Amino acid sequence: MKSNENQHIKQIFELILATLFISTSGALGKFIDMPPPVTVWWRAFLATFFIYIFCRVKKISLRIDSKKDLFTFILSSLFMGAHWITYFYALQFSNVAIGMLSLFTYPVITALLEPLFFKVKLNPIHILLGVIVLIGIYILAPNFDLESSQVKGILIGVLSALFYSLRLLILKTHTNKYHGSMLMFYQIFILSIVLLPVLFVMDTSGIQTQFPFIILLALFTTAIGHTLFLQSLKYFSVSTASIISSIQPIFGIIIAYFFLNEIPTWNTFWGGLLILSTVVIESIRSKKIA
Repeated sequence: MKSNENQHIKQIFELILATLFISTSGALGKFIDMPPPVTVWWRAFLATFFIYIFCRVKKISLRIDSKKDLFTFILSSLFMGAHWITYFYALQFSNVAIGMLSLFTYPVITALLEPLFFKVKLNPIHILLGVIVLIGIYILAPNFDLESSQVKGILIGVLSALFYSLRLLILKTHTNKYHGSMLMFYQIFILSIVLLPVLFVMDTSGIQTQFPFIILLALFTTAIGHTLFLQSLKYFSVSTASIISSIQPIFGIIIAYFFLNEIPTWNTFWGGLLILSTVVIESIRSKKIA
């Protein structure tokens, strides 16, 4: 019993650590001054090398068992690319707090969609926790005005959330079959090929001054953060992992405060408190059923 409890704590810790690394995407995405598709290409291209080296050192197999699995990798890669690009546009239209918090409608979307992908019943607690997250986002959001760039950021952020949920649900069936690093490698490798044309139609000159920050985005946010997150799906349902990782905007806002001087309002604190409460509730609940 003690061993199982320690193992669960370790799994929760790794999921929160993954969330911390992924949280750097907000400040970096806002700071990097390049078109989002170009930023995403460099992010995927460089992260491909980081993860490939890691897989070789750790002797993680990159073998794909079937063509059906390859199709799944391609589909999830396209959703991931769509998620990243729309997310960076959301950050450009608004700020890190609004961009990240609008993205965190994805636990609600995931909880609603999961029964359509797997033989599971819709869990009322996920709906309740999702509503709490939405209330937190409502407190943070500005007045609804379609002319407002911040509202545009929210809407694009919600679209990004939909892409993110679909990507996670598609990959869930493979997390017990393949290592998280292997799954991430093929997604970013495919994405770097698919997005290659953007280098010829968009301005890429910014890479000369933005390269150090692109490296951070590729290594910490992508190679380490997303790989750890995919690994966590071995131990948690997509809904559980999604709701626990709702702490991501809190991390992101703190990072943006120190590095971008974006000062959160009292609404940000109260909304963030509600979001953080869902993390605590779901952590305790998932422990009881683990």
